[in-house]
Amino acid sequence: MQEVTTLTQRPKPRTKRHINWFKVLPWIVPLGLLAGWQAAVSFNWLTSSLLPAPLTVIQDGITLWQSGELPKNIAISLYRSTAGFAIGGSIGFVLGLMNGLVRPIRALLDSPIQMLRNIPHLSLIPLLIILIGIGESAKISLVAIGVMFPIYINTYQGITTANPELLEMGHAYGLSKRDLFTRIIFPGALPNILMGVRYALGVMWTTLIVAETISSSSGLGYMATNAQEFMRMDTVLLCILIYALLGKVSDLIAKSLEKVFLSWRQGGVEA
Repeated sequence: MQEVTTLTQRPKPRTKRHINWFKVLPWIVPLGLLAGWQAAVSFNWLTSSLLPAPLTVIQDGITLWQSGELPKNIAISLYRSTAGFAIGGSIGFVLGLMNGLVRPIRALLDSPIQMLRNIPHLSLIPLLIILIGIGESAKISLVAIGVMFPIYINTYQGITTANPELLEMGHAYGLSKRDLFTRIIFPGALPNILMGVRYALGVMWTTLIVAETISSSSGLGYMATNAQEFMRMDTVLLCILIYALLGKVSDLIAKSLEKVFLSWRQGGVEA
């Protein structure tokens, strides 16, 4: 009877403790750097006029938020990045699907796309200013161009590297072309596509920073450039920290998408 009771005892739950611990780990290094930065300024190891303390930067952020300047510029930057990502991501995804699935279209379009991909998209800024101007269209277009190629490459790679054994099995079972795509090709390409989305999100913020520092009157990049002219280092550092936080949020969104759409994979989605 004692053996049966021992075997039927449930093991102590340990999952919750591990999950909470791994949620804390990613923030240890950033918070440690902030603490070291604050200590270095407090002990006069760094000149506060050149590198203000984190508490000073936070106070500046509170002041700008209360005045309405910070939320307005954050909203503008989010609009530009989201619009550019939606446009460029959609174009890259569609081109990746077309070139990956249809060989004549691949022969026609893949080489020109690869040639354009090797042109640094930030070098197109003078051309965009001449063709479109310095308004919102130029900034959104630049972000769209930067985002398009990572998603195109990863979508194309995922489609063209479908498992041949699974495709052969699908043909043996008499699956139609549509069923082959929805059940084998696209699910197999999804990890590559989401990897492209994750990489494109980083390119999106990098491109937006540059776009907003050139001929702009709004956005986080404009705030940083304007603060630089008046030597307001606290605002410059504030904008940098906000970009870092937005990048982290974007990466968390990409990881969440991987967990939702790649739940069938064992491991690999926590990277």
